[in-house]
Amino acid sequence: MSIPTHDEIRVPALKLLKEKGILKLKDFESPLAKEFNLEHDELIKMYDSGNGPVFYDRISWALSYLNMAGLTKKPKRGYYEITEDGIKILTSPDKVNEFIVEKIQQRNQEKNNSNDEKISITKIDNSNDDLTPSETIEISFQKIKNKIYNDILDTIISKTPREFEKLVVALLQKMGYGGEIQNSGEVTQYSNDNGIDGIIKEDILGFGRIYIQAKRYQKDNKIGREDLNKFVGALAVAQSNKGVFITTSRFNKNAIEYANKLNNNTTLVLIDGEQLAKYIYDYSLGMQTEQIIEIKKLDSDFWDIMEDDVL
Repeated sequence: MSIPTHDEIRVPALKLLKEKGILKLKDFESPLAKEFNLEHDELIKMYDSGNGPVFYDRISWALSYLNMAGLTKKPKRGYYEITEDGIKILTSPDKVNEFIVEKIQQRNQEKNNSNDEKISITKIDNSNDDLTPSETIEISFQKIKNKIYNDILDTIISKTPREFEKLVVALLQKMGYGGEIQNSGEVTQYSNDNGIDGIIKEDILGFGRIYIQAKRYQKDNKIGREDLNKFVGALAVAQSNKGVFITTSRFNKNAIEYANKLNNNTTLVLIDGEQLAKYIYDYSLGMQTEQIIEIKKLDSDFWDIMEDDVL
């Protein structure tokens, strides 16, 4: 079974509170995972951004909406208890989500009416959406990044092949290859390069080297096994067992299988256009920060040392 949405978690969470009494947030995870028959991989699945486990976040938002609607209350920080309204609505569990939407809309309207300056405020109400606010941010952020990835590739393709070779050498250096070695990156001569477009020196004397093949193609092109075979041959001539093949396009199935099945004496890393754009973005090569959105959460170490009021 897939991970339930936050609105699907609400009724089981209410029932759990009615059965167990006062619970901490973490006390919901195990019984709700059992309720929804989640596999271990689903239980520990993280957001791509690293912003915590997906299931735990959805439980947190489900409880937050239940609390905002008055179906639960917090006797103290981090603890939840079902209210009389919560117990009452469990007699008609199919009406829980509708009740929450109405309550939150009512709260928003009351806030607008009590605004002395009559400032118009746009309310974002996704209390009955499948996605939590955290997930909405996550998806929007990914959409923005996907657009930027395309912009990066389009810009690279508009430059000369020689500039692309310089770019990939600079990228590997930015990623930490070559370390603190001065002039660790080298772009080979444009003609008679013997199938090698760039070299990264891994040590001062140059005993360890990473050889680079860079192919600036249109995004919908596919690189096959033949191109990789030629590069592996160039590595053999250079007496090297480390190669990186970087392209703005893609590798076909045969090429990927060939790279994976190379003997242990040769390591060939394939970087396609999508991964290339991600590396350029993540390592800020030719990028600048446009906007920072800071989202904060309570610091448990700070608040938990304070004495709790008696329940």
